[in-house]
Amino acid sequence: MSQGEVLELGRQAMLVGLQVALPILIAALIVGLIVSVFQAVTQIQEMTLQFIPKMIAVGLVVLFAGGWMLTQMVEFTVRVFTNLPPR
Repeated sequence: MSQGEVLELGRQAMLVGLQVALPILIAALIVGLIVSVFQAVTQIQEMTLQFIPKMIAVGLVVLFAGGWMLTQMVEFTVRVFTNLPPR
């Protein structure tokens, strides 16, 4: 493989990783902001109040989008292995 092919493969890997991680990160961000606003309004400073809703939101995202995430990773892996040069 040439240097350009390896760089393109790395770029594609990072793009797939970002696509797979983005739904989880967005869910955690939105829930974190909502809980932070709730804590600021009510002045409740409990650490578990921040942690538990995020875990539930991430679990729900993985439950509903997990199949799509797995499909994206499998398709990328198949593309990588089929494009490997023979030895």
